Amino acid sequence: MNRAWIESHIPHQGRMCLLDDVIHWDLDRIRCSSGGHRAAEHPLRAHGRLGMACGIEIAAQAMAVHGALTAEASIARPRAGLLAGVRRVRMHAMRLDDVQSDLLCDAVRIAGDERTALYEFELRSSTLPLMSGRAAVVLDAHGWLP
Repeated sequence: MNRAWIESHIPHQGRMCLLDDVIHWDLDRIRCSSGGHRAAEHPLRAHGRLGMACGIEIAAQAMAVHGALTAEASIARPRAGLLAGVRRVRMHAMRLDDVQSDLLCDAVRIAGDERTALYEFELRSSTLPLMSGRAAVVLDAHGWLP
């Protein structure tokens, strides 16, 4: 799945869509790539830099794509999701815009039901781990969103 497919299946559009490709997915996991972190006009860049914490948004978008893919696989209607929280986040660098290679994001669904999911995620360059953690997602956030 390329960027056009991704944009048509998650709420993030234009520059705010931070993923370029889905490399692999199955019912439990997804691997995506992203190359926009080097762009001077990156939408999350502040004070001339893209901090490592912005990697959480890349991981959250990978989880959203995984939700869209698994919803299609189960013939369920895609739902609006909400990142409810992150835990055990470990950052191994200060900035993303210093990374020369594309970013790879792996997200693995380790628990959940029809309403919630718990993912472990890892963001890395072609050779180095950059960030890892866990994220809780509300899958059907219709009642939570304005």
